[in-house]
Amino acid sequence: MAAAEQRTGDRARYAQLLEHAGRTTVALRAAPGAADARLWGSGVLIAPGWVLTCAHVLAASDGRRRETGPEGVFGVAFGGRVEPARLVYDLSRPAPEAGPGAARADLALVRLLDPEADHPCAWLSDQPATLLEDAYIFRGHDRSGGADGPDVPGGRDRPDGPERPAAGKRVLRESAVRGPAGAPGPSAAVDPFIAVRFGARDARGLQFGSDVRVSPGASGGPLIDCDRGEVVGIVKGRHQQDHVGLAVPVTALRGLGPEHLVAGAEGLGPEPYHALMGLHDRWHWTGQDLARAGGPTWFDAQHAVMAGRGRLWGVQERLQALDLLARLPAPRDPLLVEAAVDEALERGARPGAWSLRTWRDGHGALYQGSDPYTELRAFVHYLRIVAQRTADEVRDVPGEEAAAVREGTARLAEFVQAKAVVLQPQDRRRIGPVRRRPRSVLVEFEPLFYDENGHELYNWSVSEGYGRGQWLRVDVQESAGGVPFEEAREQVLRGLGGRLLRADGDAGPGARVRLEVAVPEGRWHTAAGRWEVAASTRRTARRRPVGPGRAVVLRDQGRREEVDPAWLRRWQGMTAAPALTALRIPPTGAGVRPGGSAETIWRLLETAEDGALPALCRTVADGFGRDAVGVALDTGFPAGLWPARGHGEDRECDAGCEEFHRGVRELLQGSGGLVRLPELVRQLRAKAAEAAEEGSHWARDLILLYDDPEDPLPPLFPDRPQVSPG
Repeated sequence: MAAAEQRTGDRARYAQLLEHAGRTTVALRAAPGAADARLWGSGVLIAPGWVLTCAHVLAASDGRRRETGPEGVFGVAFGGRVEPARLVYDLSRPAPEAGPGAARADLALVRLLDPEADHPCAWLSDQPATLLEDAYIFRGHDRSGGADGPDVPGGRDRPDGPERPAAGKRVLRESAVRGPAGAPGPSAAVDPFIAVRFGARDARGLQFGSDVRVSPGASGGPLIDCDRGEVVGIVKGRHQQDHVGLAVPVTALRGLGPEHLVAGAEGLGPEPYHALMGLHDRWHWTGQDLARAGGPTWFDAQHAVMAGRGRLWGVQERLQALDLLARLPAPRDPLLVEAAVDEALERGARPGAWSLRTWRDGHGALYQGSDPYTELRAFVHYLRIVAQRTADEVRDVPGEEAAAVREGTARLAEFVQAKAVVLQPQDRRRIGPVRRRPRSVLVEFEPLFYDENGHELYNWSVSEGYGRGQWLRVDVQESAGGVPFEEAREQVLRGLGGRLLRADGDAGPGARVRLEVAVPEGRWHTAAGRWEVAASTRRTARRRPVGPGRAVVLRDQGRREEVDPAWLRRWQGMTAAPALTALRIPPTGAGVRPGGSAETIWRLLETAEDGALPALCRTVADGFGRDAVGVALDTGFPAGLWPARGHGEDRECDAGCEEFHRGVRELLQGSGGLVRLPELVRQLRAKAAEAAEEGSHWARDLILLYDDPEDPLPPLFPDRPQVSPG
C-alpha cells in the first residue's frame, strides 16, 4: 500500500513538470500564413529565441529541404500562435573546411525572428543520460492536427494508424496534464509516453524500448527524464530494423561549433555552444527573480520532484552555480575543464576521458552517485578551482572586459565560500588555498658578452609558467661575469630534476609539466630532450634522460613579450589547420649555394600553407641550417623539427636524411594538430630510447621548436647589458 501511495505521489509531482514540458514543446511547419499547414515535426524551446530540434525534421521524405518562405523562413507553433523562424545551425552537415573529424549529430538550432517573442524554456541536462525509470516523449501540435512523419536516416516516425497505448505506456489526457500550447482543443491527447528503461547507448544515440511507438511528428521533440526533471534527449524516431526508439542525447550539443553555421545566418559568435548554454542558464536563474511576476517555473517543478532526497547539492545550488559559470568566459582549452574535474574528483589526469567543452559540462561530470557530503565537496572544490583559474587568466589584464570577468570570479568565489561552511575543517583547509598550478617549467639562457678568448658567457634562470605569459622565476644565476654555456647548463641540471618534480606535484595527481628551454640564435641545436636530471628528490638520486618522460620543447629567446603579427597569424593558422604536413627544407634537389638558396627558402616559407611545418635534416648550429631557421622565425613560424646532430654543408643528403624526413611525415600523419605535437614527440622519444637499433638515433635527439605567441616569454632581467651573438 505504501509503495502504491508513493507512486501516486510521484505522478502528482510529475504533473507540474509535464505541464512545463508540454508548453515548451513546439511544432515546426510551413511559414505563417502558408496554405500547407501540415506538421513537419517537433522541437523544444531551450533559450530566449532558440529552438532545438532534429536536423532531419527540416528535410522532406526525399531528403531535400522543406519548402520555406523567402530567406528560408518557416513557422514554429506554440502558445496558440505561429512564429516565423529560420534555421541557424545544422550539426548534421559540418562545413567541408572543418575536416573529416568534425562533430556530426542529427540536431539543428532554429532562431525565432521576433526578438521580443515571449515563451518558456525547457531545462537541458548538464550530464549524460543514464538508466531511465520514468521518461516521457512530447510532440508538438499544429493548428489543424495534421501530421506528416518525415523519414529518418536509419529510423522513421512511422504513421502506423490510430494511436493506441502500447505496453509500458500511458497516454495522459487533458484532465491529467494540459497539452502543449497550440493544441487544437481540450479533447486532444497530450501524447506523452512512459518509456521503458534503457541503458543502451551506441553510435545511433539513446535507445528506449521497442514497445513505445513514436507517434508521427514526434521527431525533434524532447525526451524528459522525470526522475531528474530534465530534457536528456531529442527524439529521433524508431529504427526500422530492430524497432527500438532512438533519441539524440542533449550532450551531443557539445559538438556545436562555428562551422555548423548555415550560410547567411547570424550566429552566436566564435563559441556558439558556450554562448547558447549561457543564455539558457541565465534565463532559468532570472526566472526566479523576486521582481519578476509570473507563475510556477521549470525550476519549481524540478524542486518539487527532487524534494526530500537528502541532497546537499540540490537543484537550487545547481541553478545558481550554472548562472555564475555562464557569466565567465569560455575556457580557452577543454583540457582545463577535464583537469579541474579530475582534481575535484581526486583522480589522476586522464586526457580525453571526458567529453567536456565548458565549465557547465564539468559541473555535470561531478554527479557520481556518491554520498551527499562527498558530492557537495566535489562541487565546492571544482567551482573553487574554476574561480581561481579564471581570475588568474585576467589578473593583470587591463580593460572593462577583464574587470567584468574579475567581478564574475569574485561572485563565484563568494558563492563557494557560502557553500563550504558545512564542510569538515580538513576539507576546507585542503580546498581553500587552491594553489596556482604550473603548466610548464622554463629554463632560459641569457647571453651577456664575450670574454677575451671569444667565448660567449651566460646567466640563466628557471621559471614556472601558468599560461598567457604569466611566469614566476624560481631560480636565478646572476653572476656579474657569467659562465660558459656548458657550465651554465650543468648548474641548471643540478636542481632541475627536483624543480620539475615539485612542479608536477603542484600541477596535480599524475601530471607531468612541460619543460621549455629558451636559447639564443646559435644554440638552436641544444638537445634538451637528452638532458639527464635527478629521478627523485633523494640526495643521491640517479639521473635519467628527461625527454622520454615529459614533453620538452625549444623556444627562441629573440621572441618574447612583444608579439610579431606574422608570428601570431602563423600560430593561429597552424593551430586551426585540420592536419600538419612536413615542409622539407631545402626541397629535394635544391642547391645550398650561398645567396640564391636563402631567397628560395624565404619564398618557400612565406607561401607555405597553414598546416606546413618546417623540417630540416641539416645542422642548425651554423651555415645553411642556422640561416634557414632564422628565415622560418622571421616569417612567423612557431614550430619546426630538426635533429640535434644534423649533417653539415660538406655533404649532401643521404639515406639517413631520407629516414629522418620519412619519420617526420609519419609523425605528423593523424597528429591531431599542433597542440598535440609536444606529446607526440615525447612518445616518439620514449620509443626511440627503448629501441636498440642504431637507426633510430634521429628520434632520440629530435628537437621540437614550439613557440606559443599566446604564452610569450617573460621579460629579461632588468639592467643587464645585452649583446647579439656574433
